[in-house]
Amino acid sequence: METENAESAPKNDSLWILKSIFSKKTSGDGGADADANNPPNDNPHLPFLSAHANSVVARCSKILAISTKELHALFDVELPNNIRQPPSYARNFLEFCSFKALHLAITRPNYLIDKEFCHLTFDMMVAWEDPHVDSNLIDNEIASCSNQDVEGEDGWSLFYSNSTKMAVQVDDKKTVGPEAFARIAPACPVIADVTTVHNLFDVLTSSSGPRLHFLIYDKYLRSLEKVAKSAQNALGPQVIASLSLADDEVIIDIDGTVPTQPVLQHIGMSAWPGRLTLTNYALYFEPGVGLYDNAVKYDLAIDTKQVVKPELTGPLGARLFDKAVMYKSTTMAEPVYLEFPEFKGCLRRDYWLDICLEILRAHRFNRKYHLKGNQQSEVLARAILGIFRFHAVREAFRVSSSNYKTLLCFNLAESLPGGDMIMETLASQMALINPSAGQQEASISPNSNRRPIFPVALLTLIRLKIISPKEGEVNVEATYPAGNLHVGEANPLEAVVKQLEQNTGKAEAAQATVDQVKVEGIDTNVAVMKELLFPVIQIYSRIERLASWNNPFKSMTFVAIFSYLIVGGWAKYLVPSVFVFLALMMLWRKYVWKRRELEAFKIVPPPSKNPVEQLIMLQEAVTQLESLIQSVNIALLKIRALLFAVAPQATDKLTVLLFAMAMGLVFVPARYVILMCFLEFFTRYMPLRRTGTERGMRRLKEWWIRIPAAPVQIVKPDDKKRK
Repeated sequence: METENAESAPKNDSLWILKSIFSKKTSGDGGADADANNPPNDNPHLPFLSAHANSVVARCSKILAISTKELHALFDVELPNNIRQPPSYARNFLEFCSFKALHLAITRPNYLIDKEFCHLTFDMMVAWEDPHVDSNLIDNEIASCSNQDVEGEDGWSLFYSNSTKMAVQVDDKKTVGPEAFARIAPACPVIADVTTVHNLFDVLTSSSGPRLHFLIYDKYLRSLEKVAKSAQNALGPQVIASLSLADDEVIIDIDGTVPTQPVLQHIGMSAWPGRLTLTNYALYFEPGVGLYDNAVKYDLAIDTKQVVKPELTGPLGARLFDKAVMYKSTTMAEPVYLEFPEFKGCLRRDYWLDICLEILRAHRFNRKYHLKGNQQSEVLARAILGIFRFHAVREAFRVSSSNYKTLLCFNLAESLPGGDMIMETLASQMALINPSAGQQEASISPNSNRRPIFPVALLTLIRLKIISPKEGEVNVEATYPAGNLHVGEANPLEAVVKQLEQNTGKAEAAQATVDQVKVEGIDTNVAVMKELLFPVIQIYSRIERLASWNNPFKSMTFVAIFSYLIVGGWAKYLVPSVFVFLALMMLWRKYVWKRRELEAFKIVPPPSKNPVEQLIMLQEAVTQLESLIQSVNIALLKIRALLFAVAPQATDKLTVLLFAMAMGLVFVPARYVILMCFLEFFTRYMPLRRTGTERGMRRLKEWWIRIPAAPVQIVKPDDKKRK
């Protein structure tokens, strides 16, 4: 078997000699200690791996308590032939060792603050990018960031106070790219999720460029551990008793405990300070300061048409501050407003809005796809872990989610173009989880096309001691594929997210062009609209001139041509011809007109106006709009009066006209009806008909004026709000 493995792996004698030389100099590497504690014959360096990858494999073999030879033999036995092909042989073997070691490492307590775990996972990402023996990382600086001990007395980096300065202190060779992070990090479900791992990477690297530095990654894990510990300590017996929590209810976050930062609940014109608690099933508000009254529960799990959205609020019901979350359901007489006061911005409100929506959407997802048991618990566990990651990033780096960059899975599906594909793929994966108790062991056939899915998020919360396992719910002692990732294979969610990322990039690029062309001022926007509609305005003005018969020859020619087209049945091809002309023009612009960049649309803005003039112009526009709406309402009321025969004489005339029009439409061919309408419109102002047309229009206006409007009564609604 060993001879077979040696023949299947790539060989290079010169690089093997170079590798053996550098392997003796890796005492500064994070895995050097592991190599020193094992005999050379037990953990020999593999010739097809780089020095850094060999160090990672050696540490994995130490965690698994087997030699690298045995790991190599297991790789060739357990994995199919398509995974063991030369182009990706080294990377797949590194993934195999990394996943096996991480499956075991995440079962240990407090692994998030374990230095060795942090160093190992980061080195796995670094090695994943360049696993081959010809890697450029073979030099004296191959040592990982595990030796960058720049910590202060409190155990935190001295450079954590400024992430930009921190990024400068780390060598670029010891950084991680997005692909490596997205492949290794989701193997630990608490660290990252497949659906949001790219957004998490963007947030972590927002101040250090497109590469992730070890100090930022280490700070993120430490913050994540603090959030997990806080969730463990939040679920005390007093809290359970005061809130009447269910057995499987988990406290996700609490706000309003600090007297200077209360949460205000507004109902009508009344407001109370208090403490707000979010669990995986509901929101609880406890009125009071220091001492709290009985909690009011706002259920997020049941289907009562809940609405959670941002809202304006203020004292005595005044809509002044954009710092509130509105909750409304069919079980409530009026909505409740939860205000999060702060001096600058609304980051506190936005955070609570996001996490409340995440839980609400997770329950809607369960109901929509009829998930039960372990399936439902796994979905809620994914939402809880996503909120923990969001909380950790928010506390460590003071950032908030923006459009398309949310760290919450179900919120991402709502905001991302095509996010329904994520939900459908996730639902198909959740359907493969055994909904009843007793999960099977993770001994999966490597050639199976339909791999089972395991509730790894639920198991992670159990191992973090945030929730207690139900009897027979999940086998905690079993070894599950962490993150449901498999060597050399893309998770179905990975493929969907990668495709949607490309679409999102196009959408963001298009939105950037929209933001650039936005102009301020009503008069300026009107000027832009006039210029854009200039061709349409020109066509309309020319048709209007033809209908006015100022040039009888042109008008007669136009009427004759269109009359022939209508009678000959060619009019039906007019609109399709316009569409074909536009399509041909677009193709000509694409293939013949070689200008790649579209010239900017030049607009001459109107003279600038001072604020007083702008207010006067706005007032005039509102007055004109009000007058237009009044005219439309009057016309509708007069039509109502005609339909109900309020004016008998006008009703008789209109009845005869409607009968005549109905008979004409039934017995006269459609082309002749269209011809008559066309001739009536275009010949009404010709010299022979002008006088009669003016007289007829005058009589029609007089007839319309004599029609009374139907009565209208304004009824004021009863104000039932509590004061």
